[in-house]
Amino acid sequence: MYWMKKSNKYKKSFFLPEMGFKEQASCLNQKKLAVYTVLAFLLIALFRLWFYYPFSAIDGTLLQDSAHIVINSYSSSSSSSPEEEAAGQKNKPLCDYTDGKWVRGEMGPLYNGTTCGTIKDGQNCLRHGRPDSGYLYWKWKPNQCDIPRFDPTRFLDLLRDKHLAFIGDSMARNQLESLLCMLATFSTPNLVYRNGEDNKFRRWLFKSHNLTVSVYWSPFLVAGKEKSTESGLDHNVLHLERVDEKWAKDLDQMDVVVLSVGHWFLHPAMYLESGSVLGCHSCPARNCTEIGFFEVFRKAIRTTLRSVVSNRGRHRHRDVVLTTFSPSHFEGRPWDSLGACNMTEPYEGKALEGMDEEMRRIEMEEVAAANAGTNTNVEALDVTGLSILRPDGHPGPYMYAFPFKNGVPDRIHNDCLHWCLPGPVDTWNEILLEVLRRWMDHVW
Repeated sequence: MYWMKKSNKYKKSFFLPEMGFKEQASCLNQKKLAVYTVLAFLLIALFRLWFYYPFSAIDGTLLQDSAHIVINSYSSSSSSSPEEEAAGQKNKPLCDYTDGKWVRGEMGPLYNGTTCGTIKDGQNCLRHGRPDSGYLYWKWKPNQCDIPRFDPTRFLDLLRDKHLAFIGDSMARNQLESLLCMLATFSTPNLVYRNGEDNKFRRWLFKSHNLTVSVYWSPFLVAGKEKSTESGLDHNVLHLERVDEKWAKDLDQMDVVVLSVGHWFLHPAMYLESGSVLGCHSCPARNCTEIGFFEVFRKAIRTTLRSVVSNRGRHRHRDVVLTTFSPSHFEGRPWDSLGACNMTEPYEGKALEGMDEEMRRIEMEEVAAANAGTNTNVEALDVTGLSILRPDGHPGPYMYAFPFKNGVPDRIHNDCLHWCLPGPVDTWNEILLEVLRRWMDHVW
């Protein structure tokens, strides 16, 4: 009972048990003053924020953590004209998506070898019996930005009523088929044209968006004749002053052009320019000056970019993307050796060097030269560095169905050049989408 009475006695001064009434009132007044002071500072801060940083000027970048920069972000306010803003955005670089690493992710690819019907058999690794699937769960993570997961509806919306053409060698086709599979998760591609063996010339129509997607086989981009038993040639012949007519005749129909070549330049070849022989590569028995292939590769890229940029035809804008050299991973082993490319995880910290580095450097320099002083969008899809880290992404022996069903042979054909589908090449198209989004949101 004593405890209860004592408790009642001090009930009114529960929070200030040691103070009298006057002291309590003084304390409360001090508290009110402190609260009003804080509120006053908050009002001043809000006024300054509104005056100096109006909300209309806050874009997506300011809403992100300062160390987490999105690959693309634009302010919604601008005092420039649409034409000036478009010109400025054209030359505004993406974040450095080449500086990063492959990280393990939980989300797998958008498609698989069963759901997509446009995968070349040689790249359908899971269907051909590849036993591991870990290579499907690596995501490229740049150090200073993010590459969003591929959004097929966004891609289709951007290219509505347009013609997207992939031109080049089998790496161009590899990237094309990856894109078709990713887009097919939302809209079905209808094959409307086919010509040539091994699906070298094909065209699809996405009726939902009236988007045409084509592939043109042109392993040099410039005019040339490929070595083959049919032609009787044991070497390639290249004409470096003009582009390949097989795709150039349709150039006026193309809104977006994706170029990709490289590996065919490593084969023996003879080079001509304006009818004169410049030299050759790997041709000691032909009484021809050996000049290698690096500068020839440069000339072919330069001729192609100049042709595509200058011949816009009906187009006010044509976008040109050059996918840089895609490294192989034979790693000095014979193509038919057992385990030529049997890695199951990415490399860490492997640097570009030698031929891979030189091929990429030439492409980057020629893109920069072509992009200078032109209204055409020309950009390199720089995938060489991130691709060199993925020795696990190739078909290897699974370019053929169930290669070990009859036991393990001494020798077996390996593909350590092309990419499994799905696989690392899907990342190329995630970056391609960001390049196109940057251009078309502000130019088209």
